[in-house]
Amino acid sequence: MTTTPLTSPITLVTDGACSGNGTADSRGGWAAILNDAHGREVVLTGGEAPSTNNRMELTAALEGLSAAPAGADVELVTDSTYVANAISQGWLSGWQRRGWRTAAKQPVANRELWERMIRELARHHRVRTTLVRGHAGHDANERADRLAQQAAAEDHGPAARPEHEVPAAASGNDTTQLGFAIDS
Repeated sequence: MTTTPLTSPITLVTDGACSGNGTADSRGGWAAILNDAHGREVVLTGGEAPSTNNRMELTAALEGLSAAPAGADVELVTDSTYVANAISQGWLSGWQRRGWRTAAKQPVANRELWERMIRELARHHRVRTTLVRGHAGHDANERADRLAQQAAAEDHGPAARPEHEVPAAASGNDTTQLGFAIDS
């Protein structure tokens, strides 16, 4: 199968969802939608149980950044202040300086994911966060939310996995598969 990679710049829209947030019965889901300037799109979803909403928000960003080509300029669009502020307001560097403790001297939640985030951020030329209000009519965020909710409802293990690739509506005729099974 021939693959056509996404090219920089990339817009990455992410969302996470979790029913029963933080409980033993919780079911989390995440979605990442990557688009490039040529109208190519990759949609990734996955989840885990048990989980938390913050963990799913962070996983969505990680999986999307991981799918973006190395050296890319990425605009990360999220409704998660947790993810956006950690990246753009220096929370990550503060946590590292304090030995992975918060300003309140508590252990940083999801440390293993944040350590992975540091590696993903370093892999790209630039990652700029754009914080949007969730459930406020931002079409791409609403779509990511629906996909994350669907992923949370699926029966799956802790491994995140690509779900499908679809051509962006703007391209109209780009049906190149990017190595993911297309849902029908």
